[in-house]
Amino acid sequence: MISLQQDTQGFIRMSRHFPANVSVTVTFADGTEEVFTGRRLNGIYDEALAAYRAGNHLDAKGFNRGPRKKVQQGIEFVPVTPGMSS
Repeated sequence: MISLQQDTQGFIRMSRHFPANVSVTVTFADGTEEVFTGRRLNGIYDEALAAYRAGNHLDAKGFNRGPRKKVQQGIEFVPVTPGMSS
């Protein structure tokens, strides 16, 4: 089992996918805990990554097809709230 702690802004640190069948316990900032499956957290991560890429005008692979400048390719913090595990 993997344990993660939500920060005060509502994010957990997740820079990669977890195995689909692993249980992940998230302790929220208010002290409550919720158990997520790896598959569910991977889906939340993918949604957050897609929103990040859309907001920064990147394509589906994370590349900027416009003028060349350094852009962060991925995300490291994922927003979660109680009740998202189902």
